[in-house]
Amino acid sequence: MYVDPPAPKARQRDETPPISSTGPLDNPQRAWEFNPDYQRLVVAWNTVLPQLEALRTVLDKAYALAKSPQTWDAPVGERYVKDIREWRTRLSVYRHAVLTAISDEAADTPRWIQTTANAPHAFQ
Repeated sequence: MYVDPPAPKARQRDETPPISSTGPLDNPQRAWEFNPDYQRLVVAWNTVLPQLEALRTVLDKAYALAKSPQTWDAPVGERYVKDIREWRTRLSVYRHAVLTAISDEAADTPRWIQTTANAPHAFQ
């Protein structure tokens, strides 16, 4: 069993850019925007996770039914139980790989990026 990696965090309502000017003598003002690439990773995580959960739920239900003595009374039943167990293992590895890929990409992607929109420019 794998533990899910940390999910990318969506922008909070009161979250502000990492750098802001506090006065007229500070460094030149910079305009920041929430990184659209990071937002896509948040959306990807939120899209993929429920689908993976649904697959796991279906396989768990099939596994429980296959293991039930009322379902199988023949030796072939154990083969199906073994197959479903393998599918569950593969799904677990796949889930871990997909969520880790998204999490790793989010860790390497800045949440905020500089933009030229609404940035002050001298002598325009």
